[in-house]
This record gives sequence, C-alpha cells and structure tokens, in this order.
Amino acid sequence: MDRQIPTNGEVMPGISLANGDVKVEDTTTTDSHKHLTNGTSATKRKGRESNTRPSYAEAESSDDDVPLSKKRKTTAKAAEESDSDDAPLISKAKANGKTVTKPPRATAAQIGESSDSDVPLSKKLAKEKQKIEQSAEKEAKVIRSKEKKEADKPAKKAATTKKVKKEESSDDDKPLAKRAPAATAKKVKAESSTPAKKSKAVKKEETADPEDEDDEDEEVKWWQDPTKGDGTNKWETLEHNGVIFPPPYEPLPKNVKMRYDGVPVTLHPEAEEVAGFFGSMLNSTHNVENPVFQKNFFTDFKEYLKKTGGAKDKDGNKVDIKEFSKCDFKPIFEYYDAQREAKKATPAAEKKAIKAAKDEAEAPYMHCVWDGKKQKVGNFRVEPPGLFRGRGEHPKTGKVKTRVQPEQVTINIGKEATVPPPPEGHKWKQVKHDKQGTWLAMWQENINGNFKYVMLAASSDVKGQSDYKKFEKARELKKHIDRIRKDYRKDLKSELMADRQKATAMYLIDQFALRAGNEKGDDEADTVGCCSLKYEHITLRAPATVVFDFLGKDSIRFHEEFEVDPQVFKNLKIFKKPPKKDGDDIFDRLTTTQLNNHLKNYMPGLTAKVFRTYNASYTMAKLLSEMKSEGNIMERIKDYNDANRKVAILCNHKRTVAASHAGQMEKLGDKLKGLKYQQWRLKQMMLDLDSKIKKKKGAEYFELPDDLDEAWIQEHQAYLIEEQKTKITKKFEKENEKLKEEGQKQMKQSELNERLEVVKELEKKYKKENKTKKVEAEGKSPSIEKLEENVKKFDTRIANMSIQAEDRENNKEVALGTSKINYIDPRLTVVFSKKFDVPIEKFFSKTLREKFEWALKSVDENWVF
Repeated sequence: MDRQIPTNGEVMPGISLANGDVKVEDTTTTDSHKHLTNGTSATKRKGRESNTRPSYAEAESSDDDVPLSKKRKTTAKAAEESDSDDAPLISKAKANGKTVTKPPRATAAQIGESSDSDVPLSKKLAKEKQKIEQSAEKEAKVIRSKEKKEADKPAKKAATTKKVKKEESSDDDKPLAKRAPAATAKKVKAESSTPAKKSKAVKKEETADPEDEDDEDEEVKWWQDPTKGDGTNKWETLEHNGVIFPPPYEPLPKNVKMRYDGVPVTLHPEAEEVAGFFGSMLNSTHNVENPVFQKNFFTDFKEYLKKTGGAKDKDGNKVDIKEFSKCDFKPIFEYYDAQREAKKATPAAEKKAIKAAKDEAEAPYMHCVWDGKKQKVGNFRVEPPGLFRGRGEHPKTGKVKTRVQPEQVTINIGKEATVPPPPEGHKWKQVKHDKQGTWLAMWQENINGNFKYVMLAASSDVKGQSDYKKFEKARELKKHIDRIRKDYRKDLKSELMADRQKATAMYLIDQFALRAGNEKGDDEADTVGCCSLKYEHITLRAPATVVFDFLGKDSIRFHEEFEVDPQVFKNLKIFKKPPKKDGDDIFDRLTTTQLNNHLKNYMPGLTAKVFRTYNASYTMAKLLSEMKSEGNIMERIKDYNDANRKVAILCNHKRTVAASHAGQMEKLGDKLKGLKYQQWRLKQMMLDLDSKIKKKKGAEYFELPDDLDEAWIQEHQAYLIEEQKTKITKKFEKENEKLKEEGQKQMKQSELNERLEVVKELEKKYKKENKTKKVEAEGKSPSIEKLEENVKKFDTRIANMSIQAEDRENNKEVALGTSKINYIDPRLTVVFSKKFDVPIEKFFSKTLREKFEWALKSVDENWVF
C-alpha cells in the first residue's frame, strides 16, 4: 500500500500540523486517522492562543504534549517512501536509521548578485547583508566578553556596599532579563552623575522664568540623563491653552447647487457640507473614481439626507436621491476651484496680512509650559470634517469624518493650572490630570474608533527622549543578536510546532523586515503582519523562493519575493499543508504577544519592532565605517544616499515609483541639456575671438554634444525667450504692487513694453546664430581666458546635475526618508556629516534638525553605534 502513495509533493488528508512534523500517511490504514488535526479557526485571531486547537481538529487528536519521536513510530515506512520536502525533518533519519543530507545552503551569489535591472533590489545586496550579519554576531560576542571582564574586576574602593559588590560580580549565568536592569542603572549613574547636577540647577532657573527663551547657553541636556519617564510621572506641572477647532461650515451661494438627474436640488446645510466634501475633490481622480470610495461616500451621504429631510427641487418638491451615477457635483467643484484660484491670485501683501492674523490667533496654542519649561506643541488643531482617504486599499475610504465637538474632547492638564475654556455654549467631555501621560488633549474619531492625541512637537524634550530610547534599545540589541539568531536557527528544526513557528517568524522578521502583525477586529482594515499571515498570503516556489502578497500597515500592498533558507522553505510548506486552506493562519500556534514575551527573555523591553531599527542602524553603521567618501559635496552626498539606499533595500523600505517620476526625470534631463547648450555656446564664442584655437584645442572640443540637435536647440531657444519674458513681466507687476502699497503712482504699460525689448533682441540673436552657425562673443571685454574659466564652471555644474539625476533615478523605488528618519539612528548621519565635512543641512531639514537636536549635540565623528 505504501507504494501507492504519490511522491510528487501532494499530500492526502490525514495530516498532523499540531506540533511540527507532518508525514505522508497511507490513508487506508487505521493508525493514520489518529493524527488528523488542524484546520480553519472559526474564532477571531485575538481570541486564539498558541495552544488552542483550530476548530476543524478532531477531539481524539489532542496529542500536543506527546513527543514527536513517539508519534512518528506509526509512520516510519511512509516517511521512507515520501518526498523529502513533505516528510518531517527528523523523522526520516529516525525511521531509516540514516543521516539525511540537507540540500546545500544557497549562496548570496546564487540568490542574485546580478546587475540585471530585472533582478529584485533585495536580491542584489544579499551577499553584503550576509557579511554584515556575520560581523554583527562576532561583535556581540566581543561586547559581552568585555562586559564580563569588567564585571569580574574586584571593587577598588573599600567603602563599596555589599549590594554594589553583588551588582559588580559576574552574572553571566543569570537570565538576561534579571541582570540587564542593574547593569543599565550602573551605566547611567556612571555616565550622567556630573551632568545631572548641572541639569538640576539649570531647570530651577528656567522654572523661575519660563518665558525667557534667550538663555540657550544654560539649556538642559536631557540626553545626558534620559532616565526620567521610565514608568514614572512624565511631568509635575503642566499648563496649556487647549486646542483650536476648525471654523463652522459656510453654506454655498444659492446659485451653486448639486444636480440630481439634471435637476438642481436644495439640501440642508449638514447634507450640503457632505456633498461639498465630494464635490470639492473631483480633481482627485485617484479617490473619486475609486468604486469603494464612491460606495462608502454615497452610503453616508444618504444617511445625512435621511437625517436632514432629504433633497428638494426649486418648487419645494422632494427629490429621492437613490443612484450615485445620477449625482452631479460639478457645480460645487467649479465654485470651490474658483475659490482656490482666487486664493492663489491674492496679492502678496494681502497673503502676508492673512498669515499674520492666523499666526496671532494660533500663538497661544503653539506652546505649553511643561515642568516650568516652555515646549512647542505639535498638532494643536482639531482635524476638520471631510472624507476619509486612508492609505493603500483601505476598506473605509470615502466615509464621512464627522466634525469633532468639544463634548468629545478630554483635556489633560496640571491640577493647579487654569483649565482652558471650551468654545462658547460647549463643555469639555472630561478634564484629567494624568501625569503618566504625555498628551494634552484626546478624542475618538468615528471612522476606525481610534483615539487622536494632541502631543508635544517633535522638537520637544519628551519626543526627543522617546526617539533616544528607541535607538538606545536598538544599540542594546547589538549585544544579544548572535544568541537570538543562533537560537531561532536551531529552533527551525524544533520538534514542537509552536517553537518551529516562532523560529520561522523570527527569521522572517529579522531577515526581511516584516512587521510582527497585531490582532485585528472584524470591523478593521484587513491588514496583516508576519504572525497574522494567512494561507493565501504566501506562495511557495521551489527550490526556496517565497512570494508574499498581503495588505500591510496602512493598507499598503506588500508584494515581494525572497530567497529563504531551505529549512524555512520546508517549514512554510509544512505550515501550508492540507487540510489548511484560504483564510487559515500560517502561524496558527503563534501570536505577536507570545513572540514579544519570548524576546523579553533575551533583553528587557525587546520586541519584534526593535529588529527593524537595529538592522537599519547597524547596517548603516557598518557601511559608514568602511566608507572613504571623497570628491566634492555633491559626490559625498551621493555616497551617503547610496549607503542609505542599501539600508532601505536590505531592510525592505521600498515604495512604488511615483507617477510624476518620469516627468521629473525628463525635466532634469532638459536642464542638463540646457547646461550643455550654454557651455557649447561659450566654446563657440572662443572661436569667434580666435579661430586658430580650434587647431590648438582640437575640433572635438567645439563639437555639439551628442544628445543635442538643431530641432532641440530651436525648441530650447523658444523656451529661454518665453522664460525671460515671464521673468520681466513678473518683476514689473511686483514693483507696481509695491508702489500701490506705498501709495505711489504705478508704472504704465509702456514701461513694461520698453523692458520687453530685451526679449526681442534675444530672439533676433538666436535667429542669426541659427542662420550663420556662429555665436558672437558676449559680455564686457570678453577674452579666451574668461570664457575658458566659465567653461570649467559649467563642467562642475554638469557633473553635479548628472550625479543628482543618477541619484534620483536610483532612488525611485526606495523610501530613503523612511529609513533616514525612522530607522537609522540620526547620530550616524551626524557622524557622516562631521567625518566628511558635509553640512548637516544637506541631510536634515530645519524641522528634522530640531527633532534630532539631541543627536546633533551629543556625538562627534568618532561615535560608534
């Protein structure tokens, strides 16, 4: 009977996925039915525990605690005849009394070291990633060895207490979770004892006069002692002025109405506002042409119509709005579009006055006083009502975001502080004095039921401390990464299915930067991460390729393929064995909580999320340590971006190519050609001054660049003429505007016509050059030397722009910003800036420099991640 079992990798029903090994059984034998387990879980994922048997499991198959070695005895012969990929990983050896030779591990070169543009980016750097991982594991051992030696040193001072001696003794045999806090406390005390005293004194001064912003030399450098806020009160005193609500809705003019089946209809202001949400964004075709967006909007719109009495025609007769296709929002769009254009055309002085008035109204809300220190508030404006867009393929896109009322808002403030008054006729939902919280106000939005918080700005101490601790935790992981990887690689062959699933998930999270994945309710977007992957989300392609296709964070599609360790491929094949089908969990013995609890055994506070930060920062640190950046600033910036790009690829921080990319590259190409054209004209001017120089320099020097031709030149000349005309006209209008503001007489049209004579002269010059094929020397006292100097300057400009174009093209499908801002320790960017003498402004905008002030001021070029 055994010979009748197919060996093509297909498995008949009668399989145990409960705790690891899965064997091909002879389905005609009685014993095989003892092991029927697993199937589709009928419960929500958040209710599933690792040891909960799926609903399709048979009651008599509850053998989770039975060692696999015993369960396999009934299937030894079947294992001998079955395909090696389908058989359990250890059972074959036990059944046959043989050593099973594993297929060789794929090398980085085999995985894809090709320069072929069709090869996925993640494959091209596999070899480099492998080297970096090996380096990380060696470094972890060295760090722990040094720490152990330090811990073994006898105490030098006799006055040291027994408790301190106990802390200093070797604790290598203790669990990491128990000994790490003591070591951390000791380190913080040693590093921050002196600065902490200074900080106290300064803070006292600032408490006395919180409005004094000039005393920046005395600032508190919290990053020298960032211990505050670990499970303790975040503040003692807190004062602020609450939040700003959006202005009330202004009804449309009476002549602007939505049409239904060609008939203009009158709506109640509430329903009209909702119609305006859709009508105002008709130019956003990505949203308004999305069937899901349309359906969700129309469902909510009909609810508003029902609640407010419906729509009426000009005679007051009720109009029953039933079909979305008969709704015409164009009149609304045209009204709002005209308003937008009018706003753009507003004179500069008026725009300035409007902005000044807005800034003045918002000034009281922009700062709070946190423990006596003035801190900038981040999002103090309550989000206005509108249509929810979402990211990616969000199922609720198009639904109406309702207007937030003060009755929904909870204020968090100090007990002694004055509670900000709510808008007239309203009251706050609640006033709290939560010292553990870092929020100033909160409310619940209606789309996903999420809580929105008003927090301090990114440049504030509290936010800075949060970033600092995040990256310090990643640095701490550096000490333990070798143990973690060694353990999960070992557990890839574990006899317990739960352990094997945990190890496989850790491999995917560590190697491919998958998010761990949180539990989702039925009413939430169908987004998943590693632990919540379903049967249909992965496709296996022999010998070792895994294709992922699912909606990740923010409903953005994750569609990638990776070469994996052969053992991981086998495990995933086992996790997908029948009777599993679409909708079933791949990791049906694992939850994110269980995974994170396991990780805490290695290091306090370690979660799956820390691996993304660690891998990005450590990879960047290794690349920078090996870098020898030379050349001009543009070339050095490109070196940094190249390293950043490698990090983004290795850590899978990718993006889809922007729709505007091709157009941007075309514009950049035209600019580059424009520079070459100007340089070519300078060379022709040299010939005009001295025709003999052609023999000296060689005819090739004066030839038209290959990528320019006469047709392009004439088109470019027309563009230059129009550009000059626009520039002169705008300058004239701006000067007239200024004269009007000052109450002086404005210039006449004749003045503009006179200025535009320059444009006519330029047009004549180009026509003559095209006819004679000669360019006359321009400028005051032109000479060969001056022209040659200018040609060299253009060489530099052309080289820089070429680098810029290459950089932009290389970055088209890589999210450099995501890596640089959220995952790469900003101190590494500061190290590069100082080491290779590139202004930090080239990497961090003003906002980011404020956000990462702690990084800019706390390290030098020798700092090591």
